[in-house]
Amino acid sequence: MAKTASHKTAIPGKVKINRGCDGKVILAAAGCGDPELITVKAARFLREADVVLTDRLVSEAILKTYVREGVPVVHVGKQYNRSASIQQQSINQMLLFYASQYKLVVRLKGGDVSFFSNILDELETLTANEVPFEIIPGVTAASGAAAYAGIPLTARGYATSVRFLTSYKKDVVTDAYWKELAETKDTLVFYMSSETVGNVVHQLIQHNIDAAKLLAVVEQATTPMQQVSVCSLYDYDQKLKGKTFASPSLVIIGKVVALHEQFAWHETSNYHQLYFKPVI
Repeated sequence: MAKTASHKTAIPGKVKINRGCDGKVILAAAGCGDPELITVKAARFLREADVVLTDRLVSEAILKTYVREGVPVVHVGKQYNRSASIQQQSINQMLLFYASQYKLVVRLKGGDVSFFSNILDELETLTANEVPFEIIPGVTAASGAAAYAGIPLTARGYATSVRFLTSYKKDVVTDAYWKELAETKDTLVFYMSSETVGNVVHQLIQHNIDAAKLLAVVEQATTPMQQVSVCSLYDYDQKLKGKTFASPSLVIIGKVVALHEQFAWHETSNYHQLYFKPVI
């Protein structure tokens, strides 16, 4: 494995660049944990990169395997409710700065670049400054967690569609929408909601969700530290209330969760270490 040059995060002031600069930015997805879930195209761009700006939820194995020795790797990780997180505006400025200094900049994001990331802010920054870019998709957390937990999200006879949501704050979802979520036949997948899962359960029970729909919390999906907790929403308080889930965790709710017991193939970890380093 090559040794990467890990750099302290330098946050430039407002950057002015020449229109039509030679630098190009690749907005690439790293997948959701397992380093083998990165796409061939993203791996190629990492091998060609002159500098890499990486999120927190990116496997160290990916960086060590695909980034050339000596290439700067700049950590711009964010984590909800952590003061040490890099602000999005600063990341936007860093993209402009590095695009003015290097030919090929890879902005590496965990999961897929289009699912609950701040790609829109970065796209607007790049286009406003006429910096060329490409977008490389990847395996999002919902796909990875569901596959490695043996839970087909739209299994025939269980669900015909799936919704991707977030409830990282208690007031993100309106009361009317909670009612709709409780009544829908869709599979519900909540990103970034491990700290508010109790409120999710409470809201759905308050709106009389079908008891046949189960809850699964998949911690650190697709990694050697993956753990899956399954229970009825109506048993949540007895079985899971008060438990601290490792970051990242994904919440899956629906009848499809019942399939986990039959089709789980990925061994559940007996360890509780963190696969991804937290922002401190």
